[in-house]
Amino acid sequence: MPLPHTKRQSSTSAPIFDWLDHRAAGVLLHPTALPGPQGIGVLDGNLLKFLDLLHDAGFQYWQLCPLGPTGFGDSPYQCFSAFAGNPYLVDLEALIPWGLLDAGDLAPLRSLPAERVDFGEIYRRKWPLLAQAHARFKKQRPSLPYGDFDTFRREHAHWLEAYAYFRALKEHHQNAPWWEWPHDLRHYRTALQSRLRGRLADTAEMHAFTQFLFFGQWQGAREAARTRGLSIIGDIPIFVAADSADAWAQPELFELNGKTGRPLAVAGVPPDYFSADGQLWGNPLYRWDVHRADGFAWWQARLRAAFALYDVLRIDHFRGFDTYWRIPWPAATARIGAWTPGPGLEFFRTMRAAFPAARIIAEDLGELMESVVRLRDDTGLPGMTVLQFAFGGGSANTYLPHNHVPNSVTYSGTHDNDTTLGWFASTDERTRDHVRRYFRVSGDEIPWDLIRAAYQSVSRLAVVTLPDILSLGSVARFNSPGKSEGNWQWRCHMRQLDQLRAGGTVSYLASLAQLYGRH
Repeated sequence: MPLPHTKRQSSTSAPIFDWLDHRAAGVLLHPTALPGPQGIGVLDGNLLKFLDLLHDAGFQYWQLCPLGPTGFGDSPYQCFSAFAGNPYLVDLEALIPWGLLDAGDLAPLRSLPAERVDFGEIYRRKWPLLAQAHARFKKQRPSLPYGDFDTFRREHAHWLEAYAYFRALKEHHQNAPWWEWPHDLRHYRTALQSRLRGRLADTAEMHAFTQFLFFGQWQGAREAARTRGLSIIGDIPIFVAADSADAWAQPELFELNGKTGRPLAVAGVPPDYFSADGQLWGNPLYRWDVHRADGFAWWQARLRAAFALYDVLRIDHFRGFDTYWRIPWPAATARIGAWTPGPGLEFFRTMRAAFPAARIIAEDLGELMESVVRLRDDTGLPGMTVLQFAFGGGSANTYLPHNHVPNSVTYSGTHDNDTTLGWFASTDERTRDHVRRYFRVSGDEIPWDLIRAAYQSVSRLAVVTLPDILSLGSVARFNSPGKSEGNWQWRCHMRQLDQLRAGGTVSYLASLAQLYGRH
């Protein structure tokens, strides 16, 4: 079992952020797991049906994982850009009425399995359709409902131009990472002088066009959530991917070798509950002195872009703002490293000045040093508790419901956990016995035992996963940390959502919200 994080301490000053002042409930589901006929969840009518279900069940929040464009491993926590959206989420059927695609063009996607995402086939089948839609758009220039493409490019130019060129160069180099490109292309500023820029202009524009589609459709989804009384909790990893437009375009912000582009050190965590060797993430680390010198301008731009997409923002690996695990590169595991100071409270004071109404959740899981707890409490940000981490030890474990605090978010499990049913089946008997005695239950309906516990908690926000609501086993697990492939593939089916209504689950959830003041 994981070591419990340290209890909250009393702060000597007013918190910087103080926003979680109401009781509510939410559902965690990444949109790629939504049902639909395009091989992957997209921003279509199935999303609207899901939002209707959330509204009718009494939820006020929908939480998702990062929405960025994914590459090898398909993880939304390793994206090609901290600013761009994932083109896989674009609803291609919505482009048919505008003449950008024909109905028959989507047949290759409709033949893909409905129960899981085959990312390899999505890559092979969806990108040609996006390129075809762009070619027709260039020729016909229809007036799309997403605004004006040229205006979009100007408004997002501070990240979009580098990102689009980066993706075009990756395609040209058979998707090799940017540090393996010819030397004159390993930096955005020198790559701008390359003759390739003109040759790849159309491909770069195609990637800009896919962002235009994504952002236009996402704003429609966000408005649909808003009209149903739902707020969207977004998610950003603290670090960017090594093979990203961010590191390529602004290497001076990261601990990178100026000649090779390879990292001097990388991010991760030491051995923990998830892995005996720790987790070697491989992300480049920030040169915090450089960020501090310009008032954290890049981070301000990043949060500004995030709040244009989400109502609330969960920052993954909050502890990295206090201290982060610095692993010298190259490394085979995360066992060897050192805790290194982050930007601390100065960072959050700067963000508070720039975004006075910001609503942020701190992902503060794991064993925390007292300095991390102090930082969390001084910021006033709600931390996280995970019920699956509560059992098998003593009564002082802070994840146990009797130790929860109001300014926190309680989860049945997260995207990194097994489903509650899968966890309970695979854990040891001591832990199962602890669960049964603690809740005075048989454990025969363990997902619902934890869902009810989350609703009952004094934590002001309770978030449960859709697989737990559906009482599904490990087949519906989102992600297994330390496993580089085979993650993020599970999808729900519309018949499962329909059964939640027909079987009374939606009305039961609404009654729980009423009973425990989460309405």
